[in-house]
Amino acid sequence: MSAPHHFNSEAFLEGRGLIMEGIVAIKANIRRESFQAARETLGRVLHTLQDFYSHSNWVELGYTEPYINLIRPDLPLENLADVNTATCSDCASGTCPNSILPNILKEKKLTSGYMGIFSAAKPKGKCSHGGAADLTSTAEPRGGISKDERRSDNVALHNAAVNAATDASLQLLEDIRLAAGDNDFLRMMGIARSSVVCFVIDTTGSMSDDIKEAREVVYEIIDSKKGTQDEPSEYILVPFNDPHFGPLIKTTDSDTMKREISKLRASGGGDIPEMCLSGLQLALTGAPDSSHIYVFTDAQAKDIALKATIVSLIRSSKSTVSFFMTGPSRRSRRSLCASSFEDYKDLALASGDQAIQVSKSQLPQATDVILDTSTSALVTVLQRARNPGQKEIFPFMLDESLKNIIYITGQSITFTLTNPAGVSQNHNEASGKLGTIRTVGNLWRIRLHADNKSGTFGGPHPGYAVLSGRPQAGQPATLMLSVMGRKGPSSMTIGDVALVTVSGPETVRNSTTSDMGNGDILVTVDGVPEGEFVVILKGTDKVSGSEFQRQSTTQMSISKVNIKAVVDSSMEPGKTFYLPFSVMTKGSGGQYSISARNDKSFPMSNPASLTLTTGQYANSTITITSPADTPSGTDVTLTLEAKLSSGVDSNYVVLRFSVVNKITDFVPPLCEVVHVLADDCPQDVCQCEPFQWELAATLTDGNGTGIESVSLRQGSGNFTTTFLSDPIIQANYTASCCSQIVEFVAVDKFGNVGKCYHSIVRSAGPPALTVSLPLWLCLLVSAFVTRF
Repeated sequence: MSAPHHFNSEAFLEGRGLIMEGIVAIKANIRRESFQAARETLGRVLHTLQDFYSHSNWVELGYTEPYINLIRPDLPLENLADVNTATCSDCASGTCPNSILPNILKEKKLTSGYMGIFSAAKPKGKCSHGGAADLTSTAEPRGGISKDERRSDNVALHNAAVNAATDASLQLLEDIRLAAGDNDFLRMMGIARSSVVCFVIDTTGSMSDDIKEAREVVYEIIDSKKGTQDEPSEYILVPFNDPHFGPLIKTTDSDTMKREISKLRASGGGDIPEMCLSGLQLALTGAPDSSHIYVFTDAQAKDIALKATIVSLIRSSKSTVSFFMTGPSRRSRRSLCASSFEDYKDLALASGDQAIQVSKSQLPQATDVILDTSTSALVTVLQRARNPGQKEIFPFMLDESLKNIIYITGQSITFTLTNPAGVSQNHNEASGKLGTIRTVGNLWRIRLHADNKSGTFGGPHPGYAVLSGRPQAGQPATLMLSVMGRKGPSSMTIGDVALVTVSGPETVRNSTTSDMGNGDILVTVDGVPEGEFVVILKGTDKVSGSEFQRQSTTQMSISKVNIKAVVDSSMEPGKTFYLPFSVMTKGSGGQYSISARNDKSFPMSNPASLTLTTGQYANSTITITSPADTPSGTDVTLTLEAKLSSGVDSNYVVLRFSVVNKITDFVPPLCEVVHVLADDCPQDVCQCEPFQWELAATLTDGNGTGIESVSLRQGSGNFTTTFLSDPIIQANYTASCCSQIVEFVAVDKFGNVGKCYHSIVRSAGPPALTVSLPLWLCLLVSAFVTRF
């Protein structure tokens, strides 16, 4: 266990260094709109920051406020206990309420517990972290000062640590929000009205009709959903050709996306295969989790070697991928071979979506799928894949909250829909008692009538499992599901959760569940099914009293291989980054091939293979070097896979790196208020309306990188500044005396934040009973007096 990452073993300077490195990376990522990378780094930084309060003696020293110096490197860490200073008394029982030595408390010395997983060694007289996993807790002074968990002996200290850690987290988030601005901060936090819609479009010569249709679809999505809850929070476009693909274009502005897609032109493409999967990889690494990605192509993938990488990215991002594959037009001899179609179908199925094969003339009809699926309210009730030639019954449950659309893909399909009342509709009835059926290419689109009763239609609501790689075979599995009811988590009751195979004989593994609150459900199963499986959840909607079921879209599978690899720091442009990793199998030992790819094509080296002995980890290292001119904040996604030479077992991990310039400017901009004129403002706020006040201030960045932005955070007056390039920036504010507080924020080019705050709120005179009325109440009182 790394001491700096957890503030163990008095690693205070190193721990703060990790926090600052992370904050710099987060702000740089946000500037590059690499929000997923920023969010992942934020999680690691918050873990380290919060551990300070549970692993150190900060609250034992009597402090209740956060230690602001941890996120302000321009402020020193003071009064740290050195390695030769004893800090704890012996606690034979291991549950002493406070074992910090009296002189440490009196002198306000800062210390933290030592942690040893493999050794009990620690400096003489030092505190231990404590707990069964900490071997140092058995060496005098025994016990531990960790406040990670609430125990009978540390309730007050645990609560104090939780409160301080919460306040510290809010301080850090506020600093990032001020640097990023409200909109980008919310995007970084993943808070948006709806999912992101991404188009990956083949731009080779024969695709002119397809590009035209994609353009019309984008226009229709923008026009039909603008201003609604289903308006996409962001649009992404990735063109691909051969040998080129990209660039990735992203925007939150619908008109900008219209302009970008209008620029697409079909050209080139001498041979049939194109760089489809390279374009899709760029989309999966550039789009946030749970995006809707739509691929348009009429050719097989030249870069089919990326297929395993694409599956890994789909499973880690939980994005859905639909393929729209068109057959050859009269002007083209290009064709989509059967093997390529199967590859695309495998990828779509892995994401929980469709692979649709149509002629070019049928494409406009097929793209209704995009309007159906690009919605924030989309849920999956049931998805199964079956080989032809076998008759099966698939029961599924519908509830009254659903607007029901069913998709079936395949050739020469026959089916019958039957509702709980026994009413049926055959596949060849275009308009029947249960719904309307349309066919286009290999796609059947069934829209059920709105007046159909909810109930069981003849098997599966959404649970989502966040996994890095595949779970290990033969081991219990624990999943965290996040489920949201129509009126919040409290509006539903969770029933059964099961793992169900999607192909072959259906296998169900039941589970035990624990409600963690706020819609988070912890699910434990004794084992997972063989083959591809999904999560099925059933419950009751308290609003209607009806039962529901949902299915996770992303498929998962088990593996006997385990890969350990952790990114805990940023890369620096032009420097070689070393990533240690370990591989172990509980299956067959032998030669395992190792493959690693990154989405920026940075130079990499890794072992081609490792020889594994069953049950033992083999260690190795990947090196990756970013070019010296890589922009700071660039997000790099690396996929690492280990595969048995026979191909019977494999596993993967998906890791994100940030490339960040070395930062030496940690000093925030400075603000000095040089002039305030508020003499005309009356003490009685109810008389404020006709009067104004003004403020003048100077903003400087000292020897820093220069101020990049200045914005008004509080106040409703007129705010102006001189040029930001000036060494000293003049800021002027004029407002009504009714607006009595002003705050503006200056951010330098590395994201350091400086604030300027001033209030003209005055005391009402000598000590007396004073009633302060808000302006709106003054107006009500005024109206009352006038009336009577």
